[in-house]
Amino acid sequence: MVSIKKEELLATLDRIASTPILVVGDLILDRYIWGKVDRISPEAPVPVVEVVKTEGRLGGAGNVVRNLATIGAKPSVCGLIGDDEDGRDLMALFREIGANVDGVVVDKARPTTVKTRVIAATQQIVRIDREKKAADSPDASKRMVEAINRSIEGSRAVILSDYGKGAVCSEVLDALQRASADHRLELSVRPLFVDPHPRNYNNYRSMSVAKPNRKEAEIASGRSINSVADAFEAADVLMRKWNSEMMVITLGEDGMIVKQAGEAKGVHLETMAQEVFDVSGAGDTVTALFCSALAVGATPTTAGVLANIAAGIVVSEVGTVAVDLDRLRGQIHKWGEA
Repeated sequence: MVSIKKEELLATLDRIASTPILVVGDLILDRYIWGKVDRISPEAPVPVVEVVKTEGRLGGAGNVVRNLATIGAKPSVCGLIGDDEDGRDLMALFREIGANVDGVVVDKARPTTVKTRVIAATQQIVRIDREKKAADSPDASKRMVEAINRSIEGSRAVILSDYGKGAVCSEVLDALQRASADHRLELSVRPLFVDPHPRNYNNYRSMSVAKPNRKEAEIASGRSINSVADAFEAADVLMRKWNSEMMVITLGEDGMIVKQAGEAKGVHLETMAQEVFDVSGAGDTVTALFCSALAVGATPTTAGVLANIAAGIVVSEVGTVAVDLDRLRGQIHKWGEA
């Protein structure tokens, strides 16, 4: 086990409270239709779902925002929504958690991205997506860049949450590149944490931290990851490719690795998950916890342990959820007792 005291983890969590963090990226409304199944349709060999309840949750970059809010940070959000009821529902969800939505841009040329999941008991039966990935509106991109430039100075860190839905366009990446060139976004000043998507693998430049999962890291680096050693090698390749100061690669049941540029050795953190029901959104939890911990001065190892504990909690739930602060504190109190 990594040698980090639980007192250090709790102190880091306390420091995160009220820390302003800007989240830029693809905003998604996750709709859930919960029901029960007790028969097969006579019309086709498919289950008949009797709807019990429906609900909307923040998805995509919105789930990062939600995780930040639940651990006490002060998130601001910059992204695109459509001029529709789904977009208004998203805005209401952001306001419920106290997020600053001044950077949310309404783009009339696109619908709000919605993922609808039908779930019976704990089993997802089908997912229905409504989206438009192309960033067709120059005006919307311009307004996003203006929002980013307004918000960076007041933030302790910036998270780019790229889901490949079109919000993270060349103009947005150029704005973050310029901020990096001005030394406003670097590990020691104001970290830029990027959760990457294949759509932009060849466009990322000058980031503090990147966090691909195993599959994403394999594709981006051109290397197979069959072991922890392979993951560290892929991390080195990607740090050179993306001019990154640090790489975090999540490995599912094998935990995660953290590697800094210029260091001979990295850190491997074993998974903290006890039961896994749904991995949806776990990467967003890692992003929120790791970045916010770095923003308040935690070491990469402390940030990684905190993020790893939080991810172990959220995968025990069904659907996209944010980490529960009380459960997180409870798990931290158990840290090191085994």
